[in-house]
Amino acid sequence: MPVYNEKAFVKKAISAVLKANIGKINKEVIVVDDGSKDGTTAILKSIKSKKVKIIFQKRNQGKGAAIRIGLKEISGDFVVIQDADLEYNPKEFPLLLQPILDKKADVVFGSRFLGDRPHRVLNFWHMVGNSFLTLLSNMFTNINLTDMETGYKMFTRKVADKLFLKENRFGMEPEFTAKVSRMNCRIYEVGISYSGRNYDQGKKINWKDGVHALWCILKYNLS
Repeated sequence: MPVYNEKAFVKKAISAVLKANIGKINKEVIVVDDGSKDGTTAILKSIKSKKVKIIFQKRNQGKGAAIRIGLKEISGDFVVIQDADLEYNPKEFPLLLQPILDKKADVVFGSRFLGDRPHRVLNFWHMVGNSFLTLLSNMFTNINLTDMETGYKMFTRKVADKLFLKENRFGMEPEFTAKVSRMNCRIYEVGISYSGRNYDQGKKINWKDGVHALWCILKYNLS
């Protein structure tokens, strides 16, 4: 769970992950506080749970960097990236996990554009940009994702051990996609709900990240 300035949500997010029903599978929550400055750090320091491991970064480096650090600490068989803002609902872990448990998938993308689950309606141009980046990524990887930029990605420990992510910010999404595609992973996609935020509520990704994502698609698919 990468965290940056999420004092209003982080405790709820951790609690939601711990409460998520995934049967008899044990959970561990690895939280990487990416140099928060809004009081998030103090909240995290107050959490006392053997199931929660918290790593504190002295300075903000970005979501990709936080995930890269967190992946070094995993000990379980399955990994899911959970944002701390609760735009994605941990109750839907079983949806992502099932194709892996069925031994059909190595990687599962949670798509905001599949299925009939509820979605908050906002940010038309984000949707257009997302669709364009997904299309371009698909052209290079030759896979047919509907939501390459989704923040919900679940994968096996075997995949995690072979991932060597380099991007520090949101460029890790197209980088991840290019690399698991090149690894010939079995990739599934399932529909998920989405409780999106606007910028007044703390949304952090911006148009510059979209431009960089375009560069990352070219970089990691052509190199």
